[in-house]
Amino acid sequence: MQVVAGSNPVVPTKGLRRIFPPEADIRVHEPQVTNDMNKARILITNDDGIYAPGIIALAEALEPAGEVTVVAPDRERSASSHAISLHRPLRVWEIAPHRFACDGTPTDSVYLGVNHIMAANKPDLVVSGINLGSNMADDVTYSGTLAGAFEGTILRVPSIAISLEGRSPWDFTVAKEFICSLASAVLARGLPPGVLLNVNVPPGKPEGYRVTKLGRRKYSEKIDVREDPRGGRYFWIGGPGKDHEDIPNSDCNTVIDDSLISVSPFHLDLTAHHAIDLIRNWKLDGFDAG
Repeated sequence: MQVVAGSNPVVPTKGLRRIFPPEADIRVHEPQVTNDMNKARILITNDDGIYAPGIIALAEALEPAGEVTVVAPDRERSASSHAISLHRPLRVWEIAPHRFACDGTPTDSVYLGVNHIMAANKPDLVVSGINLGSNMADDVTYSGTLAGAFEGTILRVPSIAISLEGRSPWDFTVAKEFICSLASAVLARGLPPGVLLNVNVPPGKPEGYRVTKLGRRKYSEKIDVREDPRGGRYFWIGGPGKDHEDIPNSDCNTVIDDSLISVSPFHLDLTAHHAIDLIRNWKLDGFDAG
């Protein structure tokens, strides 16, 4: 198996059955059909790669809740946000029954999962995670984990993103128990249109959960400038977070300060409704407001 330094292993290409084969291969892959229509159909993805321990733990946790299909990137795609591959073809490999690796982003994976791999029997739930590291506050705008849930929501499938605060060694025990309970509730009750859930689990043994709003984090703005052996400069950006603002009932306060699980409802509608009248009253030279 080929391994890329600093990332999860990429999918080995030898001996795998391609869903989208080379032009020389005339086989056509048919979308999979579920074996039991009475079981919930759950699509799982992530941005840490299909071999990451978090996605393996998530699949294990949700197997009792329904028929689980995993479609995830073949390598780490952290901080890929909601990128979708429109200018190149995508390849997908079935590495095990109901386990598919995609050479694209988390968004690509969910799109293919819903519209091709599970097209015959659409998923009842999309779950993205368990991410290695939290996705709170401003992180959510960069997160590939959140993008998987956003894409599921766009495709009108109830969706959850789940992340684990802390560092290695990772203990998924509480995250697995909580996502199993939350997924069962969502499958039973559904979610409002356009709404997804973002879950962040603190390390240790939290005593409960709280429904929260987005917090604010402070990041290092330092840019690490280095020089390669030929004299060319290159840059490392994205320094570690320093602290978070004290915002009651925020995801950061809940997870970091209170050691509780945070559940934040997000909406696809990004409109700042409170600012519409403010902006409408601006006077722009040469233009009239409609």
